[in-house]
Amino acid sequence: AAAIPGKRPHAARNRLPIMGQLYFMRGTRCLWNAMSSITLRFLAYQPDALSRDKIRGGTLLQWMDEAGFACGCAWARGRCVTAFISSATFAHAVRAGQLVQVDARLAYTGNSSMALAIEVHANELSNPQSRLVTHCVAVYVAVDENDRPIPVDTWHPATPGDIALAQRVKNLITAALAAQ
Repeated sequence: AAAIPGKRPHAARNRLPIMGQLYFMRGTRCLWNAMSSITLRFLAYQPDALSRDKIRGGTLLQWMDEAGFACGCAWARGRCVTAFISSATFAHAVRAGQLVQVDARLAYTGNSSMALAIEVHANELSNPQSRLVTHCVAVYVAVDENDRPIPVDTWHPATPGDIALAQRVKNLITAALAAQ
């Protein structure tokens, strides 16, 4: 059946909309055309009374992994797994009620891997000026149905900023692996 503009097919009820045409399939499969970055925005809330109004660092890491996973799946046009997260630096706390923005950007690709730079910014709803809360680097690997690595398209950094980002991410990953 032909798709009707503005209408999702009936299978869409099993999908969770994330951004534009990107959907997480229940069962962690992503469908969309390749994109090199993704931004997730939402209000922070803390269901844990012991933390008062501060969001735990583990929650921030989860959000960063979700954004990286979405970006990796979109670039790979299929399943991927988290292979590496490192260099997470927590500069400021996120408080319940703040607007949170998680940005994941592809820095470079390997044969089946995708290295990303991920940042989290937050701001009060009454103040549109956000500040960097935390950042990290992460590597995701595209896999088939049997969890075997599969090739991904090569990312070609085009701008001086993209080239510098790729070099920074490579340096952080190399340093983190050397420290293990």
